Amino acid sequence: MSRTPALETVVLSTSGATATLSLNRPDKLNPLSPMTLQEITIACEWLDNNDDVKVVIVNGVGRSFCAGADLTAFRQGGMARREAADWGRKMAGALEGMRPIAVASIHGWCIGGGLVLAAACDLRVASENARFSIPEVDLGIGLAWGGIPRLIREIGPAMTKELVLTCREFSPQEAKAVGFLNRVVPEIALEEETEQLASTIAKKAGFPITATKRNVNAITSQVFGTDHAWSDADIVLTALADPECQAARDRYLTERRK
Repeated sequence: MSRTPALETVVLSTSGATATLSLNRPDKLNPLSPMTLQEITIACEWLDNNDDVKVVIVNGVGRSFCAGADLTAFRQGGMARREAADWGRKMAGALEGMRPIAVASIHGWCIGGGLVLAAACDLRVASENARFSIPEVDLGIGLAWGGIPRLIREIGPAMTKELVLTCREFSPQEAKAVGFLNRVVPEIALEEETEQLASTIAKKAGFPITATKRNVNAITSQVFGTDHAWSDADIVLTALADPECQAARDRYLTERRK
């Protein structure tokens, strides 16, 4: 197996059959810039080809899991802008499609694109201090990266519409009640609980683990597939150019600075 790839905004480490993939921009609450999205994709491709790894814990360094998409990336123009808008879709597909089981370990804020990242994982554990929101509509852009079909798959169409359209904050208890989370634990127990879950799975034979993941994904993809998500980038770019959407975005950012 080739050596672990050199990455700048995420940390990838392995210990036996378990790997850890950590978002590592704690000063910014771990935003998803195009570089970060590309590095997550690279890490997932490497993990997919590492036969020793059965489980990957996905977490965030510092006070939060993930602050969502880094919108400053979309200020560039032309094809570079289109490519930047599409990297989230590629990241979520790589994470969801890799052979090992991905377990999201969520604390602090899990916002927008960060929630899509968590939804692309197979299992999700959150601490009682976790807070969730999907502010994209308030930002005038809508939820992209295949987030809509993934949320419908996990929590159903009605709750997806409510949470995406209202942009309201919701608690880990509500997230578990609607089926998004597997477990909610005290903050102090999050790391131990996640590692214990990962260890339980990693001790089992690799073939049935992989077969189960692929079987479940194949069945759900027939109803909640993300094949159409290739157009999400164009929807985002259209919204970024729309004057009403820009006004909504300006209002949101102004209120957040108060």
